Amino acid sequence: MPTKPKSPYLPFGDQQTAPWYGKNILSVRQFTRADLEYIFSVAHEMRVMVERIGTFDLLKGKILANLFYEPSTRTFASFMAAMQRLGGAVIPISEVRYSSVAKGESLPDTVRTLACYADVIVIRHPEVGSAALAAQYAGKPVINAGDGVGEHPTQALLDVFTIREELGRLDNLTVTMLGDLKYGRTVHSLARLLTRFDNIKLHYVSPEVLRMPRDVIDEVAEKGLPQEEHLTLDEVLPETDVLYVTRVQRERFDNLEEYEKVKDAYVITPKTLEKAKEKMIIMHPLPRVNEISMEVDKDPRAAYFRQMEYGLYVRMALLAMVLGKA
Repeated sequence: MPTKPKSPYLPFGDQQTAPWYGKNILSVRQFTRADLEYIFSVAHEMRVMVERIGTFDLLKGKILANLFYEPSTRTFASFMAAMQRLGGAVIPISEVRYSSVAKGESLPDTVRTLACYADVIVIRHPEVGSAALAAQYAGKPVINAGDGVGEHPTQALLDVFTIREELGRLDNLTVTMLGDLKYGRTVHSLARLLTRFDNIKLHYVSPEVLRMPRDVIDEVAEKGLPQEEHLTLDEVLPETDVLYVTRVQRERFDNLEEYEKVKDAYVITPKTLEKAKEKMIIMHPLPRVNEISMEVDKDPRAAYFRQMEYGLYVRMALLAMVLGKA
């Protein structure tokens, strides 16, 4: 009987010598290009390992607390799958209204409690800065799975990894972000992360009321990346290498009339793509509503479901890293 291949991520010597051991993943600002190359190399190897043997016992005996104060399908499930693929266990908390939070428990007390049971905590919360607050009290690694309209660093990492795996490069790209750029935390993190690479040009296409926030534009400008704002896609699509589509998020609007005005501002159809490059990719953090026609799914340039799979490998890499196994 063939022996089960050993993982290349077992640490040499004390796990505290691993560079990411015990660290938090809170913002894309913490990553250098060298960090990203390291993460992506580990993620690629995780992909190979899953394709070869499915699961392995790298994190056997470790426990992840999945603490989600907002609804989630992909991020919640992919972190669970990532931990289980690595041989670890998960405490899933996706309905906080059924937890002690409903009794008025504070975020610091909740994470301190979970830190008694788990080795790493993944948190999604509606308030900007909540993950950083949790990290102050947890005493265990905290991974930000989205803090309100702030950041979603693991999504940005999987987005960039998707570009790398699909196009084979991370330099010399024109990236067009389309839709809700005001409330879309995924595009905020992605724009910041793309500043680590060379010869990147950014186009922002959105309704006036959903423009990219000024602080993101200013931060990108400080890094010297060219960026332009547009109201229509037609003028920039022919030069686009990556079309990153976002949904208009109804849950972020206080005024539903404003939402109704812009919810269908852009819809990608096969006809739209007639003007696009043959070698380009369409991405979307999902869920989608009406912004990409299901007919587009058949187009080989539609990468959004492959993007979800890449997210599994990135999150596996991050969990292994912060627990000293990479």
